[in-house]
Amino acid sequence: MARIEDYALIGDLHTAALIDRTGSIDWLCFPRFDSPACFAALLDTPDAGRWRLGPVGGATCSRRRYRGSSLILETEWDTPDGTVRVTDFMPPRGNHPDVIRIVEGLEGEVRMSSELALRFDYGSIVPWVRRRGDELEAVAGPDSVWFWSTTDIQGRDLTSVSDFVITEGERVPFVLTWGKSHEKMPHRPDPFHALQDTLDFWGDWSQAETVEGHWEEAVTRSLVVLKAMTYAPTGGIVAAVTTSLPEEIGGTRNWDYRYCWLRDATYTLQAMLLSGHVEEAGAWRDWLLRTVAGDPGDLQIMYGLDGTRRLPEMELPWLKGYEGSSPVRIGNEAAGQLQLDVWGEVLDSLFLARQAGLEREDDSWNLQKALMHHLEARWQEADNGLWEMRGDRRHFTHSKVMAWVAADRMVRSVEEFGLPGPVQRWRRVRDEIRADVLANGVSPTTGTFTQSYGSDNLDASLLLIPRVGFLPFDDPRVVATVDAIQRDLTQDGLVMRYRTEESGDGLPGSEGVFLACSFWLVDALHGIGRTEEARALFNRLLSLRNDVGLLAEEYDPVSKRQLGNFPQAFSHFPLVVAAHHLTSGDGGGRSDEVSDDVSDGVEETLGGEVPAHS
Repeated sequence: MARIEDYALIGDLHTAALIDRTGSIDWLCFPRFDSPACFAALLDTPDAGRWRLGPVGGATCSRRRYRGSSLILETEWDTPDGTVRVTDFMPPRGNHPDVIRIVEGLEGEVRMSSELALRFDYGSIVPWVRRRGDELEAVAGPDSVWFWSTTDIQGRDLTSVSDFVITEGERVPFVLTWGKSHEKMPHRPDPFHALQDTLDFWGDWSQAETVEGHWEEAVTRSLVVLKAMTYAPTGGIVAAVTTSLPEEIGGTRNWDYRYCWLRDATYTLQAMLLSGHVEEAGAWRDWLLRTVAGDPGDLQIMYGLDGTRRLPEMELPWLKGYEGSSPVRIGNEAAGQLQLDVWGEVLDSLFLARQAGLEREDDSWNLQKALMHHLEARWQEADNGLWEMRGDRRHFTHSKVMAWVAADRMVRSVEEFGLPGPVQRWRRVRDEIRADVLANGVSPTTGTFTQSYGSDNLDASLLLIPRVGFLPFDDPRVVATVDAIQRDLTQDGLVMRYRTEESGDGLPGSEGVFLACSFWLVDALHGIGRTEEARALFNRLLSLRNDVGLLAEEYDPVSKRQLGNFPQAFSHFPLVVAAHHLTSGDGGGRSDEVSDDVSDGVEETLGGEVPAHS
């Protein structure tokens, strides 16, 4: 099987496909990110569905790249007989999703092969294929896929195959379009016009302000990836486009990440605002408000793309899993866990939105007050923590700190924006939580913050304590915690979430180092004044990206492989934020602060006066 880092991403802001270095699309869900896959070879064998397009013999490409700052992938092969390029892309969604692949002869003559094996419902259903005019139609239940090319396509062993020779200067297009089986044939796009339209779309989008200098390419690519992982109809951003890519090869820590996590809320907003993508920041804020509306006691840690709450978890036993890593899961039962930090994440992000000027009216304030009122009665409870531990609930330090964040942002919303609320009561709650954390969340023997009350274990989430403003970066307890994590919670200089063997997280096996946590260490080192170390670590992390700039959730320093679902939004958000902080010299960066430049950019985009803030 291809390594996780061998894949590149294309998408249309509704769904996405993964393409390996042989030109095989091994993962694609139609019509949404969270729909059943029609290509699932990523989690099994080619029999689970794929579409390979490349030189006969299945060679690995000689090179590949995205065209400029777009999501148009160009893959090239040098063969003994010539050179060929395949251009892969998905046009921004019209009425139906399309995958378009254009083969172009660059030199000589190259024998090419296209092998399309559609397998609906995660590889379990072989469709009925028939010829309709100059197209093939594949139908199974609610799904239909239409397939067209200028070259001849034949059926062979339940696969649609085309063998042809491409010569210098020749172009051969392929178009794959999904539709509902009970509806008429969808419109077939002109592949070459669609290519120009897609190039124009990404060119226009990437014109927004971004970081300048040495890291501009890395930040721009991360932002394009994050845009591609945005579900355009709602503004929700999926954590990853895949399910069940393992955190340990052969292990069982395999989860479905095709949903939207509230833990990403503030990082999402900050990354988009810092980079000048105001509309995306506003869309995410609106998704957040719609999703968390309702009874504050029903707040979940994650939701579906459209705010769906029920995400029942089940296993797909007919899929072997990536490199035998089973089970393959869809849905995620962690949605039902209690994680007190999400109240803090929501209120932190809405405070940041108001500071930036995204909050044009106070329509969310009553909801925020209701969330805070609920948290006041629950912050002393044990919970499952940020990392969704499936063991016993505990009093996690990070959860308590984020409860403090919730109270702090509500107090400051009254003080800085003149909003009505019981500010004296909230101040008392804030002070009570702070005293509780400092009394119980700091080890009396080491002077460092701990993963949970009564434990001396470390946790990477403790790096966020100065980021959220609970203590300043130069507080001795913060510095000691950063030093301890760098010394005792790293592997080859990269940060683990926690030590699985000590965690009691309720799961067997282990995992790789967590890339987001390593970016948090970059921010922490910069914040405590060790900027050269921070820059060195940041550059090290950039070197772990694959050849087209993508990062998974984790990394194995021993096998030097990416691990976990891919690409991972939670890895790319902190990359963007850390790059901005290192470039601007902003001492580590706070989650509750936006610069005047950001506010001015929001005002320019939205028009009108932005509320004053300190």
